[in-house]
Amino acid sequence: MKPRKDKAVRREIEEYLRYLSQEKRYSAHTVRAYGTDLGQFVEHLVQEKEGDDPPAEAVTKEAIRSFLGGLVRHGMAKRSVARKLVALRSFFGYLTKMGILKTNPTVGFASPKVEKYLPEFLREEEMFDALDGVVQDSLSGIRDRAILELFYGTGMRLSELVGLDVEDVDVDAGTVRVYGKGGKERVLPVGRGLGKTLRAYLSRRMAFQPEDGSRALFLNRFGRRISTRGVQILVGRWLKRVSEKEKLSPHVLRHTFATHLLDRGADLEAVKELLGHASLSTTQIYTHMTMDRLKSVYRQAHPRAESA
Repeated sequence: MKPRKDKAVRREIEEYLRYLSQEKRYSAHTVRAYGTDLGQFVEHLVQEKEGDDPPAEAVTKEAIRSFLGGLVRHGMAKRSVARKLVALRSFFGYLTKMGILKTNPTVGFASPKVEKYLPEFLREEEMFDALDGVVQDSLSGIRDRAILELFYGTGMRLSELVGLDVEDVDVDAGTVRVYGKGGKERVLPVGRGLGKTLRAYLSRRMAFQPEDGSRALFLNRFGRRISTRGVQILVGRWLKRVSEKEKLSPHVLRHTFATHLLDRGADLEAVKELLGHASLSTTQIYTHMTMDRLKSVYRQAHPRAESA
């Protein structure tokens, strides 16, 4: 059997993606994204080597620099280039950790400076109108209201909501248990209004006729666990009734949750824990959002805001 270090880069990537999925418990979406980015890097290597698929230990800093430089020259956005560098760092970091490489060839590469952006969110009145606008005279309406309110009431991610099972929700205790990135578990509080909505949905869940043994919390019309695409479609449908924003996704509800908490004086560290962020710096973007809005209100309302 060949020693593992002689495997071609493609094979190493396959094993790395399997590691992310099975060991690190990354979402299928994240694993696919890493696979796409690393696949593009391999295509670059093959073109440079005129058909060869080199072993991972043969990849040089020059090859990585050539790949990233080519992306920039072809006009790729800095954010996308930075994401591909993250994928390369993680992959070669894994190979170093496994003893396949002695050094990580991405060490010393600086990420391109990415323009900061402020995530979209709904105003409180828009959010309340969206919830009140869900017609609950059908099974799907009752389910949709529970999904929207769960996003807004907890700030959980799309993958976390889709992955919920019935036993993850404890309405009496006022909690819901989710599994975030890397399979990390956290328990989120459920308010009284959200608890009432979840109880109403749970009382009707069996009417969806779940497949034998299915413990999925949210089901589609076939009785199977609802898909991420299905949730995206229903969220977009209801939010379009109250907002003209272009991207009305479940992530907008997560941003809305965080923004409204901070607007009303919530502690930044507490919001970080609720969102499941690994770093406080990730959560701090919401403080920029609230401060920008406060400055806007101040400039419009204070009589001397624009005085010299």
